[in-house]
Amino acid sequence: MPGSPPVRRLLVAVMLSCAVLVSATACGDSTSNSVATSASSAATPTASAQKQKLAKTRFVANAGLAAGAAYQWIVKPYRAGTFKKGTDGRTFALVKAGLAGGFAYNRLKAAANNAKGDPMLSKAVAPLTAGIESLKELGTKLRKGEAGSGDVGAVESVINGIKDAGKSAGAEVKDKVPSTGQLGGG
Repeated sequence: MPGSPPVRRLLVAVMLSCAVLVSATACGDSTSNSVATSASSAATPTASAQKQKLAKTRFVANAGLAAGAAYQWIVKPYRAGTFKKGTDGRTFALVKAGLAGGFAYNRLKAAANNAKGDPMLSKAVAPLTAGIESLKELGTKLRKGEAGSGDVGAVESVINGIKDAGKSAGAEVKDKVPSTGQLGGG
């Protein structure tokens, strides 16, 4: 079954969807940042306070999506043994985990960028940027079935660090599981 044409077509469709999602998300993120930057150049005290509030709101949304995706499609299946060779549904689980890894990395980078708009949040998140950057290749490792307990532990550590940083700055992060459509899987 793993080599059958319908499964191959599904895998190709998932990978193409992921590529479209990542490029669309990256484009949208820089556009919104340039708009926010140009709007803040004419900042008044009220606009500055609003910008900080929006920074926290965006941080919470992006970090929550990263946390939800990481737990739902990486941590939970890993703990259940779904990624082990010979397990039923392993290939599909690895593809979803790979997409979730790329998605989580993308949203964590966006959350770290959002944190820069709030002084307290910025100080709390700054030490975590190296941990976020360490997850850059996570999606690829998961898709190839090369991720191990250290990789899953690193994801959990970074997510927990982001949650703690947000909580200490008054921006509590709760897991929000994105739809598979948001991951690029349909």
